[in-house]
Formats: sequence, structure tokens, C-alpha cells
Amino acid sequence: MERQRKGRNVSDTTFRTAKLLGKGYDRNQVDKFLAKARSAYEGNGGPANFGAAQVRAQGFNVVRGGYNFIEVDAAMDRLESAFVARARADHIAVNGQKAWMSLVAEQATTLYPRLLRPVGKRFAHPQGRQRGYRIEDVDALLDRLVAYFDENKPLTSKEIRDSVFAEAKGTRAYLEGPVDAYLARAVEVLLAVE
Repeated sequence: MERQRKGRNVSDTTFRTAKLLGKGYDRNQVDKFLAKARSAYEGNGGPANFGAAQVRAQGFNVVRGGYNFIEVDAAMDRLESAFVARARADHIAVNGQKAWMSLVAEQATTLYPRLLRPVGKRFAHPQGRQRGYRIEDVDALLDRLVAYFDENKPLTSKEIRDSVFAEAKGTRAYLEGPVDAYLARAVEVLLAVE
């Protein structure tokens, strides 16, 4: 049920909706996904194998009058964190803290090979004049990830999630798909220890 609050459309999920001709995430898709996630999280008949990976992989159509992008994205980040925290607690309850840290360390080592590649050659480049993420921006974030692992410098999963890269073409860019997939794994590792 929608209602007006101080001139804004607000749903029962507390997400603002886009103004008049503005765009946002499809409300029906968001509501259905969040209901499914809540059911899975609370153990009330949701999918048994539902977790952080499903939250991270979920996308929504963009439509006029949809839910506010920033609010939904923030809620999805919190939901992913909640699933990771529960997985951590469940694993520790059965196997102990040491086993959890070993598992996280094993996941972290899967990130190392790409971090060891030379700057500018960590990911494939788009073909021809195709666009991608500017190399300098991506490599700067990966250098921060190296400093996190090697020098215990601060870096949070939120900082990785919130990273924005300028566009570039050809050999001045990295393909977006592999960068996004890699950063999703990095977020998963950082969430596991936060």
C-alpha cells in the first residue's frame, strides 16, 4: 500500500518511489524478492540454499515510478551482510572460529593471482572502441586491496561496493564483467571478516 509522506510516495517497505516521470527499480520485483529473502532468512519456507550470493546476483528492471535506486541498493547491501553474518555464525557454531578463518583465508587466496599481475594487465581489455572501466581507477582500488591484505591498511566492503570507475575505450579500459565479478568476490571476503 502506498501513501504520501511529505510530498513523497512511500511504500510499506519504506522505499521512496521516483517522482512523476522519474525512474527506479520495478516495485513488484523488489517486493517479491525481499519477501522471498525474508522467508529464506527467517526459515519460513524460503529456498534452503538462498544466501548472500543470490542477493548479490539479483537485478531489477528499471521502470518509471519505481523504487529509489539508492535506498534499494542500500537495503540489498544490508541484506547481503545479514546473510554473510548468519553463514559465519552457523559455520562457527558447527566448526569453530579457527575453521571459519581458514575458510576465509582460502577464499582470499583466490584473489591473489590477479593482484600479482602487472598494473594495466590485471583484466582483459574491451575489443576495439568498446567501452569499459578506466584502468587507472580499477588498479587504484586493487592496489588498496593489496595494501589491505599485505599491510593491514583499512578497506571495507562498502568502499568496494561504492566504487565508481570512469569509462574508457579499448586498451585504456578493462572489461566490466570480469572486474565486477572479481570485486563481488572481494566484497564477499571482506564481509566475512567485518
